[in-house]
Amino acid sequence: MTGIRKWFWRITFILFTLFVLLSVTAFLFPQKFLCVDSGIVNADVIVVLGGGSHDRPERAAELFKERSAPRILVSGLGDCKISERSLIAAGVPARLIQMEDQSRTTKGNAVEAVKLLRGQHVHRVIIVTSWYHSRRALACFEHYAPEMRFYSRPSYFAYQRVEWRHRGLSRRIYLEYPKLLGYWMCYGVSPF
Repeated sequence: MTGIRKWFWRITFILFTLFVLLSVTAFLFPQKFLCVDSGIVNADVIVVLGGGSHDRPERAAELFKERSAPRILVSGLGDCKISERSLIAAGVPARLIQMEDQSRTTKGNAVEAVKLLRGQHVHRVIIVTSWYHSRRALACFEHYAPEMRFYSRPSYFAYQRVEWRHRGLSRRIYLEYPKLLGYWMCYGVSPF
């Protein structure tokens, strides 16, 4: 019995050490853990999530101009009007912008946008959000619409660590970790 107990504690120690090392690495290098970028892709629609600042609609307009998708869906109560104005100012025709103004959270963005996308028989979707929010956003959309193919093309606004404090983003960035865990535990949305 002492041999089994000794192996149990060794394995427990190794697993705990790995967990601590991964946690420290994730907190020291959030860009590597939180940011998911699918690279150059084409899709049926670009979905811009609410929140952030000017960076999300600007990124969506860039992708639209690159012909990554022929239209844009803006998601998020309150933010969608601001994003719509930014998209139009950036040269996106108003007729190619659709609004989803019911959602208040990332989960809500996914649930409400997916309802619209299913009704339009969409198969491929580019998600645009802030870089530090991209892992959770992508995981939510994949969770609520596994039959669709989602790609992440985040904004890289304030990607460099020196910009975080100046832009007031440090808190938002580090809050993504408990949010990832919370979404996994409460909604079954796996971040991996």
